[in-house]
Amino acid sequence: MAACVAVGFKPYSALRILSFYSSLPRARPLCFQPLFRRISPSSPARTCFCSLVSGGEKTKPEIAENWRSESVGDFRKKLRIADIKGGPDEGLERLGQTLVVKGWVRTVRVQSSVTFIDVNDGSCLSNMQCVMGSDADGYDQVESGSVTTGASIWVQGIVVKSQGSKQKVELKVNKIVVVGKSDPSFPIQKKRVSKEFLRTKAHLRPRTNTFGAVARVRNALAYATHKFFQENGFVWISSPIITASDCEGAGEQFCVTTLMQSSGEVDSLVDCIPKTKDGLIDWSQDFFGKPAFLTVSGQLNAETYATALSDVYTFGPTFRAENSNTSRHLAEFWMIEPELAFADLNDDMACATAYLQYVVKYVLENCKEDMDFFNTWIEKGIIDRLSDVAQKEFVQLTYTNAIELLLKSKKKFEFPVKWGCDLQSEHERYITEEAFNGCPVIIRDYPKEIKAFYMRQNDDGKTVAAMDVLVPRVTSSLLISIFIIFNSEFSAVHMFIH
Repeated sequence: MAACVAVGFKPYSALRILSFYSSLPRARPLCFQPLFRRISPSSPARTCFCSLVSGGEKTKPEIAENWRSESVGDFRKKLRIADIKGGPDEGLERLGQTLVVKGWVRTVRVQSSVTFIDVNDGSCLSNMQCVMGSDADGYDQVESGSVTTGASIWVQGIVVKSQGSKQKVELKVNKIVVVGKSDPSFPIQKKRVSKEFLRTKAHLRPRTNTFGAVARVRNALAYATHKFFQENGFVWISSPIITASDCEGAGEQFCVTTLMQSSGEVDSLVDCIPKTKDGLIDWSQDFFGKPAFLTVSGQLNAETYATALSDVYTFGPTFRAENSNTSRHLAEFWMIEPELAFADLNDDMACATAYLQYVVKYVLENCKEDMDFFNTWIEKGIIDRLSDVAQKEFVQLTYTNAIELLLKSKKKFEFPVKWGCDLQSEHERYITEEAFNGCPVIIRDYPKEIKAFYMRQNDDGKTVAAMDVLVPRVTSSLLISIFIIFNSEFSAVHMFIH
């Protein structure tokens, strides 16, 4: 068999063929029958031939000879209001600089000689006050009523010292451009609106102070989560959202199916579900050929990866079909599930403590303005309680010691206390808020009957190596957003020795 001969088909493709005859000339041109026709404006019915050329002859495609490419510009971070006002001097170091601010109008106050426009770009809670005189370029847009609450604008001006008391700097406008007008009926005005009303305006509620602050804090928590685990040698695992397994074994899952597709000929989607001869659902006709669900946990995937990669963690959405309308039960939330190889319960508790203190410190340091807003308008004292989590040493006690502590308190609880009972919120709050004066508490070694089947059993045969972190006032709304939306499933400990 002769060597492989490289041939080029111009102008559209390349082909490599094996020659079975050594007598075939390597550079001899061959003609092939037309492979296809190309329709072009100059020759509507012109036939395109592909001819064989020598492998050493390289010709550029016809399009490349007449094409002049323009390079893509460099990506640059936008200058945001947080960059201007977020420094230690709150913008005073930028006095005299000409800057451009792009954002959405919060309020407009038109006076006889000057107009005040508050602009927010979402980077921080603070607005940039723009002071505009009638001589500024684009002032006619203010006079025509185009600059209203909700409008998106482009503003250029000089940073000057503010004469007001609410901010240290403001922007003296020399040019304004309305990028997008706002409808006169724009519903998010300066006055405070209820959360019930905002539920009906889901596309606009991120522009409010509360939802904007929550989004920034949540972003900081997510970033700090990845930062903590990456700095400590963990590998992030992307676990599937649709799964056929029930990780928790509770059966409270949302089903994912393509069987309920209406053809327009039936009154109910339920009538579309195919059945077997026994009257059961015929899952073989479903998309996956078996029952499938939204995941309740990525733990099973993390366990398999931990046996190969050592320390891993999952961080993604999970779903629970628990029909319980309380602040501690969410249908959808993001959960963090670390898996530590070659570790015991002490390593598990150390990891949980370090993680919680790390992310809380990060939020307090990097979201100060938003946390001050929460402390003033949402829940007073939240900063002090989070500071306790970040600074105080976590108390550790066994489940048995916790039960003894509750029994000795002589306090009357709604749910009776006895060994083997599942601790309720009132029990946890007494332990953290009263017994240990606001310190976070870790309770370990729970009875095996009230914990999941996969918990490692202790030598006493009655308890398992599981632990829960209790935080003071965990039932409060803001702490729920931090410690349940970013729930940490540290209760299972696995010692991998493979």
